[in-house]
Amino acid sequence: MSNLPLRGLRVLDLTSGAAEACGRYLADLGADVLLVEPPGGSPSRADAIGFGLRNANKRGAVLDLTEAQGRERLFALAGEVDVVVESLPRELVESGVTPEALLAAHPGLVVVSVTDFGRTGPYTDYVGTDAVLAAMGGVLSRSGLPSRPPLLPPSGIVAQTVAVHAAWAALVALAKRLRTGEGELVDVSAFEAVVHGFDPGFGTQGSAAAGRKESFPRGRPDAAAFYPVFPCADGHVRIALLAPRQWQSMFDWLGRPEEFADPKYNHIAVRFEASDRLHPLIAAHFVNSPRAELVAEGTRRGIPISAVLSPSEVLAADHFAASGALVDAEIVDGVRARVPHGYLSVDGERAGLRHRAPRVGEHDGEAFPGADRLTSLDLPGDGEGPLSGVRVLDLGVIVFGAELTRLLADQGADVIKIENSAFPDGLRQTRKNSTMNASFAWGARNKRGLGLDLRSEEGRAIVRELVRTADVVTGNFKPGTLESLGLSFAQLAEINPRIVVSDSSAFGSRGPWSDRMGYGPLVRGACGVSTLWRYPEGDADHDTYCDGSTVYPDHIAAHVGAVGVIAALLDRARTGRGAGLELAQADVAVVHLGPLLAQESLQPGTVGPALRPEAGGVGAGVYPCAGDDEWVVIDVRDEADAKRLAEVTGGEALEAWTAERTPAEAAEVLQAAGVPAGPMLRLPDQLTDPQLVERGAFRTLEHPELKAPIPTNAHVARFSTIPDPPLRPAPLPGEHTVEIATNELGLDETRIAALIEAGVLQVPAAPAAPDAE
Repeated sequence: MSNLPLRGLRVLDLTSGAAEACGRYLADLGADVLLVEPPGGSPSRADAIGFGLRNANKRGAVLDLTEAQGRERLFALAGEVDVVVESLPRELVESGVTPEALLAAHPGLVVVSVTDFGRTGPYTDYVGTDAVLAAMGGVLSRSGLPSRPPLLPPSGIVAQTVAVHAAWAALVALAKRLRTGEGELVDVSAFEAVVHGFDPGFGTQGSAAAGRKESFPRGRPDAAAFYPVFPCADGHVRIALLAPRQWQSMFDWLGRPEEFADPKYNHIAVRFEASDRLHPLIAAHFVNSPRAELVAEGTRRGIPISAVLSPSEVLAADHFAASGALVDAEIVDGVRARVPHGYLSVDGERAGLRHRAPRVGEHDGEAFPGADRLTSLDLPGDGEGPLSGVRVLDLGVIVFGAELTRLLADQGADVIKIENSAFPDGLRQTRKNSTMNASFAWGARNKRGLGLDLRSEEGRAIVRELVRTADVVTGNFKPGTLESLGLSFAQLAEINPRIVVSDSSAFGSRGPWSDRMGYGPLVRGACGVSTLWRYPEGDADHDTYCDGSTVYPDHIAAHVGAVGVIAALLDRARTGRGAGLELAQADVAVVHLGPLLAQESLQPGTVGPALRPEAGGVGAGVYPCAGDDEWVVIDVRDEADAKRLAEVTGGEALEAWTAERTPAEAAEVLQAAGVPAGPMLRLPDQLTDPQLVERGAFRTLEHPELKAPIPTNAHVARFSTIPDPPLRPAPLPGEHTVEIATNELGLDETRIAALIEAGVLQVPAAPAAPDAE
């Protein structure tokens, strides 16, 4: 594929394990990524499937960094590349192989250091496996039945979250380097990436948040109440009734039961409170029908619904084959499996798997090809942030739409959020019909607001006029929506050939599921995440799906999309042409489950919900601690960990040992002995966690329409020179309409007033009386 946007970008990959997936995504987008391994190969090759998926599309070389000659060669190679991504073991620090030394030797280099807990702080020496990061990152505290042990998410999705987060941080630093010529040291903490990138407690929430209390109750939530799963004749289906029109369609499908005829049930909070009566009614309506029939009828009625599929059913699904999301391919020498084909498409072609992972030292001695290098970002001005000068027209909605452009706005882009008051963003829903909620304040910080009726021809003409001077247009609607509005990439490129259009949906524009409505819970159900996120087979609660409280994959899918946008902007500086990007959120989940899906394709029937390891065995488990619903995760990676664990516990039964200690005490003792362990942190605990406090992971966001300041994420990573983002308040609907119409469109007061009178332009409504508490 010749139009990959990062072609010519040179990356030296000094990672091992989960961090390897950062370089894989950059390689998918065209970067020339050289994986450096020690003699004999990386220890991560022991997992052939995982290694193959994390390192496909890369080249490979061997360097012995314990020898002076190897270190000299490494520093020479660093002078030939643009980016170094490293997660080198600490024992190499004493020999001088450090990010600081690489940057000092090559001041124009971007060095991305990916560590478990960051390069500073009291947890610097802690080990953070997938399971430990899920516990400390807030994922575990919202998982499992309230009366049962919490459940770890499926293996791999936490690690992939960290890798994409690191890829985004790398391109932010690269954008800054291309503008200033100065290099950057990027300190990526996997812990912070999960806290802020997986499903942040202090970040944008789904529409269902309007049905929940805004406080953080101590108890773990009943996930089944939010996005319920119902048994049917041949499996299970999940629905996501969020908007009033969706509820009305469900009400009709149920035969308009008198009990739920009151208009109050249009509000999501009221339906949640009545779930003990409503859900049994839906269950009885679904129980005798097959999944395919229910999904087809629900889709026809405009009801968000999906089948809940197992990994084997995902592999066999016609949709993933037709869309190109899954392919049969060799991923490492001699291993061929059914595997994910990459995150997104660029100009209609998937940026995915091109060739297998390299053999050990396969490309030793090969020079970097003299491809057309990335040399600038080609943006006007030198304003605040690496993306200053970029103008984004944000048509997106809810979590994915908000987060994609929030990431761009935080780095200096001028993001104009376009809304129609007649069809407000679902993210604006509140329990008490107030003018602002925390979720929207988080997701729309640093943006401007334009009230505009896109259903009118005059409104669409205004957008087309804005496109002339814009750089990016984003939307995440059902496929075909942008085309119907005259705002597809092909249509907008006729106006502005430099425009980058990011179009996202739940299942993409190709394949038999392309006409389905979709939200994160439906994506999780259809991609196998829900089936794997439940109690193991044989457990009395095996049919309870425990992923209902998470918003995954919306946030990290937004990171995936943001990486694509900045890559397209970098390429535009070289070619003068924009690009059409398409991302299916389902494909993000499929990529993250890649190793499990590949294993299932090679050994059918072997992949299911994770079991807790037997006493003294290898694996991750959740164990009770002193206190009410207090838990610690202990992850035994190998026999050496098992031996260290036995020495710490002195032969005492593990559950008895943990029950005598608080989660923090147990984790501290185990980490000191080299055993990966982490306490289950509830969301408020993150605000006082010593590591997050030391590293300034949170700041305070104020908004005039909120009763009190709220915590918010401070940065995507700790950069050596790039400052933390500003915290300008999210706009009210149409708050900047007049400003934008005057300055960007050049309209006079008379014309603006006429467009407002006609409802084409919209300004903030007069404040309503506050709701009674």
